[in-house]
Amino acid sequence: QVQLVESGGGLVQAGGSLRLSCAASERIFGFNVMGWFRQAPGTQRELVASITSDGITNYVDSAKGRFIISRDNAKNTVYLQMNSLKPEDTAVYYCYVRRQFATINDWGQGTQVTVSS
Repeated sequence: QVQLVESGGGLVQAGGSLRLSCAASERIFGFNVMGWFRQAPGTQRELVASITSDGITNYVDSAKGRFIISRDNAKNTVYLQMNSLKPEDTAVYYCYVRRQFATINDWGQGTQVTVSS
């Protein structure tokens, strides 16, 4: 199992920006997908953005045009740049990786993002 350590969450005013980082404990070989889910109180966890090992990205509609996901394969790290933040972006953000041939994701511990109005 790959260990994932997130950082970069916090409190920000609406319209502000945050950058989340997620570092894997080891090199991830082969095709894989890394990304971010989020979960607000009383809601289901939802996929925010993902990026494959060859750079293909995917975003939930509410993040398009505001969030940018990227990765540095040499550093085993994925980033989520969040701009124009809204109160409805408030949630715990979880990093994940789906390794090649794996049937489940490896998860980070989560980082809180709070956007005040």
